[in-house]
Amino acid sequence: MIMTDEWNAIIDNAESLTAMLLSSDAVANYRKAFDAVYSDEKLASSIHAFTAMKERHEEVQRFGKYHPDYNIVMKSIRVQKRELDLNEKVATLRIAENDVQYILDEIGSIVAQSVSESVKVPTDSLFSTGSSCGSGCGTGGSCSCSA
Repeated sequence: MIMTDEWNAIIDNAESLTAMLLSSDAVANYRKAFDAVYSDEKLASSIHAFTAMKERHEEVQRFGKYHPDYNIVMKSIRVQKRELDLNEKVATLRIAENDVQYILDEIGSIVAQSVSESVKVPTDSLFSTGSSCGSGCGTGGSCSCSA
C-alpha cells in the first residue's frame, strides 16, 4: 500500500482521536480504578486465584459432572466470583471499563456509519444502540442472531 496524503490525514486524525480519548475523564477514571484494584496485593492475589480457577473450571466443564473434582471446582468458582463481585474496587473498575467500552463502541459505530449504513460493527455491549441487527444481538433481530 502506498502512503498518500489522504492516508496521512487519516492517520493524523486517528492519532488526534487517540490523544483525546487518552486524556478523557473516562480513561482517567479507568486508570484510577485499575490502579486501585491491582495495587491492593490481597485483591490482586484473589483475582489471579480466580483466573486460575476459571482455567480449572474450563477443564472440569469438558467432562461435566463426571469429573472427580466437579463439585469442588463448581462451588469454589462461585464463591470466588461472588467475593470479587461484591468488592467495591472491582465494581468501580467494571463500571469504568464499561464507560470506556461505550465510548469505543460509539466511535466505531460513527466511523462505520460514515462509510455506509450497511457496515456491521461488532460491539461487546449488550445495550448497544448502533447494532447492525437493529434490535441488538441475542434478540433474534433482523440478523437472525440468538443468545
